[in-house]
Amino acid sequence: MKDTQRSEHVYTKQRRIAEIARQRPTERLTALNHYLDVEWLTEAYHRVRRDSAPGVDGQRVSDYGQHLEEQLPWLLHRAKRGSYVAPPVKRVHIPKDGSDETRPIGMPTCEDKVLQRAVAMLLEPIYEEAFYDFSYGFRPGRSPHQALETFWQEATGLGVRWVLEVDIRKYFDSVNRSNLLGLVGQRIGDGVVLRLLSKWLQAGVMEGGQVHYPEAGTPQGGVISPLLSNIYLHEVFDRWFAEVVRARMQGRVFTVRFADDLVIGFTHRKDAERVYRVIFQRFEKYGLKLHPEKTRLVPFGRPEKGGLDGDWPHEPGTFDFLGFTHYWGKSRKGYWVIRRKTAAKRLRRTLRAIGEWCRRNRHHGMWEQFKVLVRKLEGHYAYYGITGNGRCLEQTRTGTQKLWRKWLARRSRESNALTWERMNRFLKETFVFPPARVVHSIYEAKP
Repeated sequence: MKDTQRSEHVYTKQRRIAEIARQRPTERLTALNHYLDVEWLTEAYHRVRRDSAPGVDGQRVSDYGQHLEEQLPWLLHRAKRGSYVAPPVKRVHIPKDGSDETRPIGMPTCEDKVLQRAVAMLLEPIYEEAFYDFSYGFRPGRSPHQALETFWQEATGLGVRWVLEVDIRKYFDSVNRSNLLGLVGQRIGDGVVLRLLSKWLQAGVMEGGQVHYPEAGTPQGGVISPLLSNIYLHEVFDRWFAEVVRARMQGRVFTVRFADDLVIGFTHRKDAERVYRVIFQRFEKYGLKLHPEKTRLVPFGRPEKGGLDGDWPHEPGTFDFLGFTHYWGKSRKGYWVIRRKTAAKRLRRTLRAIGEWCRRNRHHGMWEQFKVLVRKLEGHYAYYGITGNGRCLEQTRTGTQKLWRKWLARRSRESNALTWERMNRFLKETFVFPPARVVHSIYEAKP
């Protein structure tokens, strides 16, 4: 089957699944695994990232694809029969923003990624019918920049005066698996699907050559984990906010959630304080803890309005959301608008990573290094290049040039081997870094 035919085959099935979910919004769907066939698994394989890191077996995606016609029927047979054994997830740790803490990342085997992707493709049409519009993380056709734009529009249009910044402590490591499977079981009744989900949650983690079995959490990096995390937070937060919080507020309120990163905006101080008092208990009910210092109420009214509730002049605070610091500033036309700049800890992390790369690769050819650094800058611009963030983008560009010169100069024992005068000539004539540019244009006219 050709690629386009196979994709259409899968899309047709997904549309049928979505239609069934729409027609039966409160029923358990018990007959799902018959949609899984070799063509479905083949499509799942082609949706797995080719550059994804190998798992405990060391097999890369390209290697697995060399014998796809033999591998997938056998994988499908084991999955449906119940004999599939979920291998441990290889775990590595990466630094967290602006702290000494690390974030664990899981790397399943290639075969596990294919099967997880196949099941995710099966469940997505069902849960997309239930998820709320204010949820943006890891959903088809949704992006962080859409979440940022929604916050800007809602906060500006509603006249928000307070923002509740919510920080879930070690979310992916804290998810209660029994609660999660119970929530999934309320909607999904297919034994094959439920058995696979249970196996993945209990597969174990390989770290430092040793396998251990955490009692809670979903492995970050697993293909199925983002969907499971959305299902869990849909119950923990989204439904509670939509059905309980909204109905009990005196003023206007809205929220934007991207995976486990969320903010709530209020027009009334009493509403904000009321939700702040109960939200810790709400998350604890499901085994999750909010960071007591990072979960905070921030005064965020437009400065010209004055007063935390409009009674006296005040200075609005700032908060971070999706890698950007949000603050009030003046537009070019002199109006107060909500602006965004790269969060300081993200900027430090980017430059620290670039400096480390320059250190490790300083003995390679200059042109080879330059091409990689350009790709890194372009990738940075692709996310952080939004209206009003030009100064931070330029800081990243100049910081990259300084770090490159620093490590190039250390290739030689002579202290004056690469002076700034000579380096500036290189940067102007030969190695011209791309200028900071806006990729995502954000509307900043008068609210």
